[in-house]
Amino acid sequence: MIGSRIVAVGHYQPARVLTNEDLEGMVDTSDEWITSRVGIRTRHIAGPDEPVDELAAHAAAKALAAAGRAPAEIDLVLVATSTAIDRSPNMAARVAARLGMPGPAVMDINVVCAGFTHALATADHAVRAGGASRVLVIGADKMSDVADWTDRTTCVLVGDGAGAAVVEACAPGAEAGIGPVLWGSVPEMGHAVRIEGTPPRFAQEGQSVYRWAATRLPVVARQACEKAGLAPEDLAAVVLHQANLRIIEPLARRLGAVNAVVARDVTESGNTSAASIPLAFSKLVEQGSVTAGDPVLLFGFGGNLSYAGQVVRCP
Repeated sequence: MIGSRIVAVGHYQPARVLTNEDLEGMVDTSDEWITSRVGIRTRHIAGPDEPVDELAAHAAAKALAAAGRAPAEIDLVLVATSTAIDRSPNMAARVAARLGMPGPAVMDINVVCAGFTHALATADHAVRAGGASRVLVIGADKMSDVADWTDRTTCVLVGDGAGAAVVEACAPGAEAGIGPVLWGSVPEMGHAVRIEGTPPRFAQEGQSVYRWAATRLPVVARQACEKAGLAPEDLAAVVLHQANLRIIEPLARRLGAVNAVVARDVTESGNTSAASIPLAFSKLVEQGSVTAGDPVLLFGFGGNLSYAGQVVRCP
């Protein structure tokens, strides 16, 4: 089977920046309390006239431009999101309409914080099976829509944004640029991270998530490297779900990626759920922190206590 590769990435964040100092005037919190516990200093917040599909379309347009591809050349659109308000048309269809695509297959994938890496694996599988030749993969969430702005334990965490990747089939005989996925979940602990109710609200059991991430995920992340035939020390970068700096830094150390750049976009973007990995990855590419062909571990985890990770080659 022909493998797939990421040929370009792009990202988008709303213009409004909400600082920790701003939050001090909204809830009983402080900059010291937030930074010491989660490492977040700022986050971008979309306005009421900026829906999720608009964020996604901006990121997608940038990825398409970087790839030198027209929207009409995409035959499958996958959008990872958990903050869609409407059930139909889905986010992928709305993005396709915004970009003027003539008729791609359109699917949303809801695995919350691990959504993008699940969607990337799905794109890779579609290409390998011959179901698609060029795929637009997007992670986009407007977490401010589901935040309880009176709950200081959760509202300080969230941000809005989107990231996208253009995935294409490799040339015959070329090395695959997207490695095998390692994915799974802990269904009986799905209650630890929730977006539920009417209206839907984000809530989590922070200590349960922290303990699970600290003990289980380093092993799983190493297994993702093994599936790609690489040792952690071979990685040029590690892009974990940007949930909490106190999770990201210890996990990267325990993984053993001693030569890797570790994405820390959470400090300026907060937790953007499915957007966090492509957003952080796109910034590393844009900043020149990684170069074409570099092996990068993308690893999502969180809602449903789901996880998914793969090693990709940098576009």
